[in-house]
Amino acid sequence: MRDQFLACDRDQCDHRDAAGRQERGGTVHRYPNISDHGLIGDLQTAALVSTDGTIDFFCCPRFDSPTVFASLLDAEKGGHFRISPVADNYVTKQLYFPNTAMLITRFMTPDGVGEVLDFMPVIEGGPTDRHRLVRYLRVARGTMQFAADFQPRFDYGRAAHRMEFSESGAVFRGDDGMELTLHSTARVKESEGRAVIERAGDGLRATFTMREGQSGRGIVLESMGGEPRTLQPADLEQLADDTAKFWKSWQGRSTYTGRWREMVTRSAMTLKLLTYNPTGAPVAAATFGLPEQEGGERNWDYRFTWIRDGALSMHALASLGYREEAARFGVWMRDRAIADAAPNGSGPLKIMYRVDGSSNLAEDNLDHFEGWRGSRPVRIGNGAADQLQLDIYGEASRAVYVGDGYGLPIAYQGWLALTKIIDWVADNWDQPDEGVWEARSGRRDFTYGRFQCWVALDRAIKLAQRHGRPANITKWAAARDRIYAQVMTRGFNAKVKAFTQHYATEVLDSSLLMMPIEGFIAPNDPMWVSTMDAMDKQLVSDSLVYRYNPAASPDGLHGDEGTFSLCTYLYVDALARAGRLDDAVLIFEKMSTYGNHLGLYSEEIGATGEQLGNFPQAFTHLALINAAITLNNELDRREHTAERSPAMAP
Repeated sequence: MRDQFLACDRDQCDHRDAAGRQERGGTVHRYPNISDHGLIGDLQTAALVSTDGTIDFFCCPRFDSPTVFASLLDAEKGGHFRISPVADNYVTKQLYFPNTAMLITRFMTPDGVGEVLDFMPVIEGGPTDRHRLVRYLRVARGTMQFAADFQPRFDYGRAAHRMEFSESGAVFRGDDGMELTLHSTARVKESEGRAVIERAGDGLRATFTMREGQSGRGIVLESMGGEPRTLQPADLEQLADDTAKFWKSWQGRSTYTGRWREMVTRSAMTLKLLTYNPTGAPVAAATFGLPEQEGGERNWDYRFTWIRDGALSMHALASLGYREEAARFGVWMRDRAIADAAPNGSGPLKIMYRVDGSSNLAEDNLDHFEGWRGSRPVRIGNGAADQLQLDIYGEASRAVYVGDGYGLPIAYQGWLALTKIIDWVADNWDQPDEGVWEARSGRRDFTYGRFQCWVALDRAIKLAQRHGRPANITKWAAARDRIYAQVMTRGFNAKVKAFTQHYATEVLDSSLLMMPIEGFIAPNDPMWVSTMDAMDKQLVSDSLVYRYNPAASPDGLHGDEGTFSLCTYLYVDALARAGRLDDAVLIFEKMSTYGNHLGLYSEEIGATGEQLGNFPQAFTHLALINAAITLNNELDRREHTAERSPAMAP
């Protein structure tokens, strides 16, 4: 690992420049761009590292635990862990160590080039409160004086803490029971040229100078790690080697051989980083509180597992050969179905859960947090958890069906739970719901929810027939056919010549791009072709796609939002299926320019190309994977057709 790490000062390892964090001044300048971050994690929690070497978001011990670093949401009260050059006249670049989730941040100054390798050793066992975050340093050229600034803030910045200082590091004990230990390769008051560690307010600061070729120094932050200890370079080296080995082995399991392999691989690794390994449940994003509009109120907590997002994430991973991940989510979803089998006001399944399967997601505001660039309120929990969203049953049923196609058949108890859910869908599909976008303006007859109920019934029928499983197929088929007839008559608005968001509106909704993808309608059906034409005119902005127009369809919230990156990739998929391959390729390539320097995406793209919303978002990355697979298959089909008919080739 060390030789490979040292080799990363070659030119081909350099990625594009990224602006460092500016001095504190106005609200905007105190916060980096959302896109100026990389993601690291250990499969139970994750951290964001900005391009200036600051860990400004980290929850511990789980994705949905309180933060200990959240300066991304409040520059003063949130807490941070920064390592950067003492001098402020530097250029910074950032890249992942190849085929891993280990992040290298490079600093280039007039005196030298230094690097910080950030990673979290992977935890493959059960849940634990002990997590390690490693910051491994080296200087490639010249000399560099590093400064490390460690300022934890426990329980979302609400709990006080005590610090105990020693020659090997420090222990920070929060009033909420969380403890953080800093283990270091340096000692306090060492001789000239070595590190000096001192108190700095409620945290500590360390400065140390390194010369060309030096490595093996660093800091390990460990939760619930006991007393600090002095680390040897070999300790850091072993941690780095083991972590790199895990990620390279995992990446090597991929069966994907198509175009855009680098993008697909990074997206797959991002989905893996966002999956809670003890249960197999993926979170929608690593963060909470990042806005859909700068200064706006659309600031949600995405550190939970949505049935919809989880099913689509596991479908994307299964399509790349990661069957184990798909199977484990299937077990998690089966357990939810069994536990919540008794129908309630929101149906037999909740739309989202915590990663351990619990469902206490009460929404609250962190009123003491300023919010990213003044975007308030900063919410934790999610008040949409008890909404009725009929579409989740379609996505869940399809996930089981797709898993079965990949050699992951549903077991007896799972089938019994599924039949109860499908019976409920057959009895309850024809009612208003809150919709896929979780509107807070009341229930409507949303077209997407109706058509996904058709998917739920259709896939369950096919599973029952494929394996001869006991099921009320007559009842299910009758309900499926009624839904189809209703959507085709009431969901299609003759005035706008398109399927609309709900039955009583002329507003378009890009979630309906799933209709040909799910096989509800043929991609060349005249009703669908006219719908695509209407979307082209109303929802597409130079290749980027809006969810819908909130001004025309009030959702109970103030403000606007950016284009929705999931929908842009759904648009690519739908274009490819409709035979508009050249358009699909162009839009796919354009969309790649909106990813950050590491190929990561948040939820939305703003008016000037900036990333908005929680980061990175699983929805976007799973849709990228699925669009890339569909587009690759359609391009292959076109090439094969041209080879068979050379006279017709362009």
